[in-house]
Amino acid sequence: MPAALALVSAVFVVGFEQMIQSKYGATGIIGLLLLTVGIKAKSPAVSSVGAVLLALLLTGPAL
Repeated sequence: MPAALALVSAVFVVGFEQMIQSKYGATGIIGLLLLTVGIKAKSPAVSSVGAVLLALLLTGPAL
């Protein structure tokens, strides 16, 4: 059962990354990557940079 859960999780992550890349381009993938790496490495600075980058992409047209 854990293998099936890992497979479903991997498919979800890849699908989410593809959605972000199709909507926000390479900058969205870099922001998502920084956020993920920062959380996994427990580095607040890296995760904050990723979160700010994604927030700027989301609010860009509104500003």
